[in-house]
Amino acid sequence: MSSNDPLLQPFQLKHLTLKNRLMTAAHEPAYTEDGMPKRRYRLYHAARAEAGLAMTMTAGSALVSRDSPPAFGNILAYREEVVPWMRELVDNCHEHDCKVMIQLTHLGRRAHWNHSDWLPTVSASGVREPAHRAFPKIIEDWDIERIVADYALAAEHMQAAGLDGFELQCYGHLIDQFWSPTTNMRDDDWGGELDNRLRFTHLVLDAIRDRVGADFIVGLRLAIDEQMENGITREVGMEIARRMVNDANVDFLNVIRGHIDTDAALANVIPVQGMPSAPHLDFAGEIRKEIDVPVFHAAKIADIATARHAIKSGKLDMVGMVRAHIADPMIVQKLTEGREQDIRPCVGATYCLDRIYIAAEALCIHNPASGREATMPHQIDSQSDTPKKIVVVGAGPAGLEAARVSAERGHRVILFEATPQTGGQVRLLSHSPRRREMIGIIDWRVEQCERAGVEFHFNTYAEADEILAQEPDIVIIASGGLADTEVLQSGNELVVSAHDIISGEVAPGRQVLLYDDGADHAAMQAAEVIADSGASLEFVTPERQIGADIGGTNLVPYMHKLLPLDVRFTLCHRALAAQREGEQIRVTLGSDYSDITRERVVDQIVVEHGTIPLADVYFDLKPLSSNLGEVDYDALIEGRAQRVERNPQGKFKLFRIGDAVSSRNIHAAVYDALRLLKDL
Repeated sequence: MSSNDPLLQPFQLKHLTLKNRLMTAAHEPAYTEDGMPKRRYRLYHAARAEAGLAMTMTAGSALVSRDSPPAFGNILAYREEVVPWMRELVDNCHEHDCKVMIQLTHLGRRAHWNHSDWLPTVSASGVREPAHRAFPKIIEDWDIERIVADYALAAEHMQAAGLDGFELQCYGHLIDQFWSPTTNMRDDDWGGELDNRLRFTHLVLDAIRDRVGADFIVGLRLAIDEQMENGITREVGMEIARRMVNDANVDFLNVIRGHIDTDAALANVIPVQGMPSAPHLDFAGEIRKEIDVPVFHAAKIADIATARHAIKSGKLDMVGMVRAHIADPMIVQKLTEGREQDIRPCVGATYCLDRIYIAAEALCIHNPASGREATMPHQIDSQSDTPKKIVVVGAGPAGLEAARVSAERGHRVILFEATPQTGGQVRLLSHSPRRREMIGIIDWRVEQCERAGVEFHFNTYAEADEILAQEPDIVIIASGGLADTEVLQSGNELVVSAHDIISGEVAPGRQVLLYDDGADHAAMQAAEVIADSGASLEFVTPERQIGADIGGTNLVPYMHKLLPLDVRFTLCHRALAAQREGEQIRVTLGSDYSDITRERVVDQIVVEHGTIPLADVYFDLKPLSSNLGEVDYDALIEGRAQRVERNPQGKFKLFRIGDAVSSRNIHAAVYDALRLLKDL
C-alpha cells in the first residue's frame, strides 16, 4: 500500500533500493555460538525482516583478525565457516526484501588479551583504554600488513555470503585509533600529519576494493567529533569524512559524536534512560548538509515521531533504531497497518546493552521474546480453542503481562489489584524523574489489556474466597513483594527501606547511612533522593563495586548526580547491627574480608535488600488446585504448555510469577508470564 509517511518512502543507496527509511544500526546481541551467527542470531534478525524492516546491520562488530579477540560475543568474520551461517541469515532476510549488511572491525585496544588465543592487543600507540584495561602493543609494520589482508579477507567472506554491503567501525576501534591524537602519538609515517594518520585506513579500503570490487557497498561508521581533549575535532572529523568520500569512494557515512573509552563517555554516545532523546540528531543533520553521500545515524531515536522528524526534516537518509527494535521488532508492520499506538515502547532502560558488558546476551527489559524467537512469540495471534476464565492477582508488570497474554489468547481475564492503580514496583521506581520512562512498561500493557477486554477490579485485596467465587479455570498470583529490611543481627526496628524513601512515605534524615545489599537500582534511586534533600549520606555496600547489578552505562547518571553532593561511598562493608542512642542511631559495620568492625552515628539508616514475596493467598489456594502449584520446568523452559495434574479434586490450575515467587527483576516477571501463559 502507498503511504505519505516519510518513514515508509523508499531510498536508493547506490544500486540498492531500500523499501523504507528504517534500519537497525550495527549492534552485537551476543547470540553467537563459537563465534558463528547460528539459529538464534538468524531468527533474531529474521523477525525484524519479516515485520518490514528495510535493512538490518548485523554485528557490532564482526572481527577481522585473531588478535582482535571477542569482547562480547562478536562474530568471527575471519573464519571461512562464517560464510554459510551468514548466507542463511541473509537468505532469510532477503525473503522479506530486507537488505543485510554487517559491521567489520579490528578492535585494536578495545579488547583484552586474557582469553581466546591470548594474543596481545594492538593499537597505533601503547595507550591503555580505561574500559577494557589492556595495555596494547604498539603496532608494527608486519602487523599492519597482516591486518590489512585480514580486512580484505573478511570483506570477501561477506560478499560470498550474499550480503548487500558492510560498514567499517571507526570510532573507538583500530582504524580511528590511528586518526585520533589521543591514541596516535607516533612520529613516523603512521602518525603526525593527517595524511599519515589516514594511511592505514586507505590501505584497508584499497585492499577491500581490490577484493570485492567497486560496486559492493562499503560505508563507514565514524565519530565526526570525539568531544574530548586532544581528540578528533569537528573540523578534523569533517576533513576525514570528505577524504573518505572523495578519495576512498565510501558509499555512505553512519555518523556519531563522542568517544567510548569509558562508561561515562559511552553513555553520552548511547544515551540511557533520563538522558536527552536523540541528542546527536541535529549534529548528524549538519553533517548531511556538508557531505554529498547518504548519511545514517542512530543514538536513542526511540520513537516513531522522532524518527519521522529525522527524515521529514532532511537530517538523515536512513534512521537507525536499535533498542526500539529490540523492544518491538514489529515497528514497521504496526506502522504500515496503522497500529502505531500498539508499538511496544523502548523505555531506555538499556538492560540490553548493559547485559552485553557483563558478558551476557542482550535482552529487553520488557520484551522477553527478543532473542528468544525460537520459543517465544512477539505477537500473540493464536486464539485458544477452549476459552477459559483466568483470575490474575496483582497489576504490576508480571500480572499485567499475564492478563495481556491471556486475553489476547481469547480467555476471559479478571484482574484484582489491592491498590487504586496499576504498576506495582514499576510505578514506585518511576517516581524518580530520571526513570519516569519506565512507566511505559505499565501504560502499554494497560492499553493492550483494555483493548483485549481484561476486567479490572481495583482497591481489592483478593482473598481465597473471593477468587474461588469467580470459579476460575486458572489463577495467577502476581502479587509482588514487600521490601525486606530484616538484614541486621539486631536493630531492624530502626531501619527504613529504600522504597520508603523513593515513595516519599519517609523523609530523608540529616545524616543518613544507606546500606545496599541488593546491588540494583532501588538503592541508587534512594541515594539520589537522600542526597538531593541536602542530607549527608554514606552509601555502604558489601560488594566491591557500586551497584554491582547495574550496568556500566546506567551507573553513569547516578554518579553524575551523586559525586558532586555530600556522599561518601564505603565498599566491602556489611551493616551488622543498629542501636538507638537518644535521637541518633549507632550502626556497627563489619566486612567479609576482615574481623574488624567500625561504627557510624547517624539519625537514619536505610536498607535495600530486595523483597519478600507477598504470597499468602497462593498458599491458601495451593491445596485446592489441580497442579498443587507445581510448574513443569522443562515445559516452561522449552515454551510448552503446562500439563501437571497432582490433585484430581482440584478445579483450577494455580501459578505464581514475578516477585511473588522471589525477589528478581522486571524482565524475569514478564518472562514468567509470557512463557507460562502463551499456550494456555
